[in-house]
Amino acid sequence: MSLFELHEVGVDIPLARGITAALGGHEPRVLNILDGITLDLHAGETLGLVGESGSGKTTLARAMLGLRAARGQMRFQGQPLVRAVLRRATAMMFQDPVASLSPRMRVGDAVCEPYVIQRIPRSRRRSAADLLDSVGLPPSLAALYPHELSGGQARRVCAARALALNPALVIADEPTAGLDVSIQGDILNLMADLKRERGIGLMIITHNLPVIRHSAERIAVLYLGRLVETGPTPEVFARPAHPYTASLIASQPNPDPRKRRADLAIRGEVPSLLRRPPGCPFHTRCPVARDICARVPPPEIHVSATRRVRCHFPLIQPDRNGPQGGQ
Repeated sequence: MSLFELHEVGVDIPLARGITAALGGHEPRVLNILDGITLDLHAGETLGLVGESGSGKTTLARAMLGLRAARGQMRFQGQPLVRAVLRRATAMMFQDPVASLSPRMRVGDAVCEPYVIQRIPRSRRRSAADLLDSVGLPPSLAALYPHELSGGQARRVCAARALALNPALVIADEPTAGLDVSIQGDILNLMADLKRERGIGLMIITHNLPVIRHSAERIAVLYLGRLVETGPTPEVFARPAHPYTASLIASQPNPDPRKRRADLAIRGEVPSLLRRPPGCPFHTRCPVARDICARVPPPEIHVSATRRVRCHFPLIQPDRNGPQGGQ
């Protein structure tokens, strides 16, 4: 059974309503941020959610946590979402760890705050020292304020706070952003250890593909609010099926001077959501686009038993023994 399931999930935001719409002389308009997201996450698994800025990664995470209204179907541990359950069983590590902690609250109080919010009796609480120790921090840090922490320490404090209620799912938004490479490795190893020890499901949101390659078993690629490819991380990196995925991989710096970037490196700018291209949203930047791509939304194709792609002309041939249509 999947830990978290999404089927045809979408998020819409009204652009104008009420008096604003009346004065403008038009009906309220809706901006479609996410659409048709079908995805699952298993316990004990790390799923990497990648895409350029503005692709909808954080919006999807907020929808999964019940922090943003969404349409479609979402199920947690086989049951329809219940916000009261989500608040205890899920947690999020935000992109800016210091900003996500109250500047007026000492570290010890911050990591124990989930117990206060959930009204958990003191006798059932874990101490701040225990929580800090679980993420490799000394108990003495409990007396400090957030601004006194280093970047790596702040990330670990946020991890301790997220794990306080023993969640089944943790979503980490850019967990290594702004950190030195050596510290990035420490944070990723910490998250891998915690996932293995606790059996939690982990979703890592990032535009840093090396992070996903190092830490995620599966990868999901978003472009302009649409899921374009999903599959096992080693397979996707070895042979990407969608031109956008291939472009993202080709755009990553390579430390080997003998290896040049491929010709599929991304070109052009990301279109505005207000003027989303018809057909395949990537066709305006795609190196292999044809006429149909500008007119017809691509179907979902199973290129293997574990890989899905939305593309009229995938870069690898579909598995003829598997389902070919979209869901």
